[in-house]
Order: sequence, then C-alpha cells, then structure tokens
Amino acid sequence: MAIVLFVMALRVMPVSFSNVECVPLIVALTPWFVIPAGIVAGIALATRRRVLAVIGLVCIVAQVCWHWGYIVPAERLSDEARQAVEHSKVDTSDRYARIMTLNTKNGLADAERIVRIVRDEHVEVLALQEVTSHLMDHLNDAGLPSLLPYANVAKRSSNDNGGINMLWSAAPMSNATDGLIPIDASSIPASSIDFGGVTVRFGSVHLSSPRPSIQGLWNGGMNSISQLRNDSGKYVLMGDFNAVWDHASFRYLLGNRFLDAGERAGSGFHMTYPANKKLLGFIPVPTFSEIDHIVHDRGVVVGDLEARNIAGSDHKALLGTLEIEAAN
Repeated sequence: MAIVLFVMALRVMPVSFSNVECVPLIVALTPWFVIPAGIVAGIALATRRRVLAVIGLVCIVAQVCWHWGYIVPAERLSDEARQAVEHSKVDTSDRYARIMTLNTKNGLADAERIVRIVRDEHVEVLALQEVTSHLMDHLNDAGLPSLLPYANVAKRSSNDNGGINMLWSAAPMSNATDGLIPIDASSIPASSIDFGGVTVRFGSVHLSSPRPSIQGLWNGGMNSISQLRNDSGKYVLMGDFNAVWDHASFRYLLGNRFLDAGERAGSGFHMTYPANKKLLGFIPVPTFSEIDHIVHDRGVVVGDLEARNIAGSDHKALLGTLEIEAAN
C-alpha cells in the first residue's frame, strides 16, 4: 500500500515536479495501481485491519474519480453522426467523419492493412507518425491516394524520431503548413479542412519519449503544444503524445481549452502501446498504455473510439468518429 500511495502522490504533484527524471515513466502506470489497492483492501477487510482497509478504499475511490471520464461519457455522438460514417460513399460536405492516427514504427507498419482500415472504416482524415519514404511508396501502391487524395508532409528536423509526421484527407486542405509551431520534437504538419461550413485545423503529432536520456525533449514538446491554447480557430491534434491522461504535463497541455477524446468517451481505456511485442521472443506482452490521443477543441465531439492492431508497428491505431457542432 505504501508503494500505491507513493505512485498516486506522484500523480498529483505540480507540473514542475512531475517532470523530474523517471517520474513520467512511473506515473504512466497509475491506472494499474487500482489492482494492488483493491487486493490490499480486500485482504485488510478479511483480516479486520480497518485502517488499512479504509486507506485502500480511499485509493480506489480516488482512481475512479480521476478516471471518471473513461467510465461515464461526458458527451455523446448523435445518431446522425453514427449513421453518416457508416455509408460506403464518403460525404466530405457534412460535419461528420471517421478519423485515425497511428505511429508506424520507423515506417514498418503494414501499408496494406492501413489502407484496408481506411477503406473499410471510411476514414476521412488520417494522421501517421514515423513515416519513411519506403512506407509512403507502399501506401501509394496500396491505393491510399485514391481514398485520401490530399496530403501534407512535415518538414524534416533534427528531432525526428523514426520518421516524419503526415496528414491525409478525403476533402481539400487549406492553409497547410509543414511545421505548425517551433517544437523540440518531430515537426507537426497542419491543415485546415471544412466540415459543413466549420473550419477545423488538424495536426499530426509525435512527441519524444520521456526516457531519462531525452526527457528534456518531452518536456519541451509538451510546453510547445500547450501554447496552441492561445491560438484562434478549432483544433484537432492526433498522434503519439507519449503521455497518458495521468501525466500532469499532458493535463497542463490541455488546460481549460482542449479535451482528450479518450478521457471523454466513457468507453474505458483505449490502450495503444505496446503492440506486437513478445518477451523472450515468444511471450506476448499486453498493450497497457494509452499514449496515442485525439486532442480537440470544445465544439468537437469524438466518440466510438477503437484501437486496432496493425502488423509491423509497436503501436495500435486509434480510430474515432468526429462530429462538429454546426456553425451559428
């Protein structure tokens, strides 16, 4: 129980302290500590150790409160949104769309599987990270341009990690940039897309890992993206943030403006990392962390989230249905 209390205390520390070396790696496991808290509470109740039982129950209640948005949806998609994205023919003039993000692990993800999901799920906006020229060739050969003919490629930088970020869209893009903001991470390509008269600015994000050796890049990337809270317009940022909801830095990035789709959907955790991993070459490693996100402005609802496995990548793809509130 002392270990559980220690981890939970780290979770509520201020941003300045929460970025201390190794703290982000520990905090990333916060949701899982409800299990030992429950076990200890159960044993304590059975053995009538009342104080310990109360501490365990308080920890469980705190975890439930912290992750309430994963249990009960804050917003719900309309029936119109769900029906619209089920049509085999994509309608780029409405306010609804299926969207998808995936870290492709150095461009090794199965291109045909990516294109098949885009086709079957009627994806209208696709964000990929760690894209290589090799993967781009395979995506083209698999027919991605026929489904999503508009693309935006990030500019290369010294902080690229495994490849560049890219965006694809079924609808025309405007105001495209290959680097949305100065950032200590892979450049963020951003483009604006019209949804029934409402302009939404999409970005493909890949922050550095919070490993001790490069944690400064992770901190800097979080701070850079948080500056977008002062920008005008309506944003949807998709990608590998290398952070979970429990990270104070991630919650600071969201501030009072942005929302995390996973934390609002009320459909449980959507674990995306690690995928396709095996311990000692044959023991499957479960996917236990939700570090890929769809971050969006108010006035945007994202639901029906799904994590899909794609061979070759160490991340799962995250898909969701987007609904934009009508313009006044």
